[in-house]
Amino acid sequence: MNKAAKPAVVLVSGGMDSAVVLAIAREQGHAVHALSVRYGQRHTSELDAADRVARMLGAVQHKTVNVDLRSFGGSALTDDIAVPTDADGHAIGDGIPSTYVPARNTILLALALGWAEVLGATDLFCGVNAVDYSGYPDCRPEFIDGFEALANLATKAGVEGSRFRVHAPLMHMSKADIARAGQRLGVDFSQTVSCYQADADGRACGHCDACCLRAQGFTDAGIPDPTRYVGGAIG
Repeated sequence: MNKAAKPAVVLVSGGMDSAVVLAIAREQGHAVHALSVRYGQRHTSELDAADRVARMLGAVQHKTVNVDLRSFGGSALTDDIAVPTDADGHAIGDGIPSTYVPARNTILLALALGWAEVLGATDLFCGVNAVDYSGYPDCRPEFIDGFEALANLATKAGVEGSRFRVHAPLMHMSKADIARAGQRLGVDFSQTVSCYQADADGRACGHCDACCLRAQGFTDAGIPDPTRYVGGAIG
């Protein structure tokens, strides 16, 4: 890594989207400081994947911080609420699903902002997407624009003249576009975990929204699906 490379903080969940974002930030010449958050999600295999992704794609540093959102609950990812699947009749994008975690992206970006200010970095990267997604309000362009404005109002660095940028390079990409971008950038998607209820070994259920969107993305991109599924196959 070029020692003169501009630092950036990249939120890394362990899924395919954030892996591609990390690769994009690296391609743009940033010295990547990867940030993952153990917020009380249903499983930690995605955090194991985040560590693999950070090392695989050349992050300068990878931190995992703890925030107990399970103490609030209110989401199928942090409470005893069933994760919606393709068997329960719901349609992806029809309303805000129970897997929405209240204020999650606001909290994650706030943590990234705090670390960025300490590092002297002004670039934050995240993998939010407004095309192939589950209907989360904090995955929209308006949210990213709003948080960027907040970042420049609420920090010492912003007040003293630094200009924070919140990059969401996947915002208008389909899952197929993301899969193709990752293939071009050398992302090994077999090392990522996207499933909302993956097992301890990182094997996917094949039926939640995240699994369905991911599988369709590989199909549409014409790329073999490298995901490890419980039982060995999707369906």
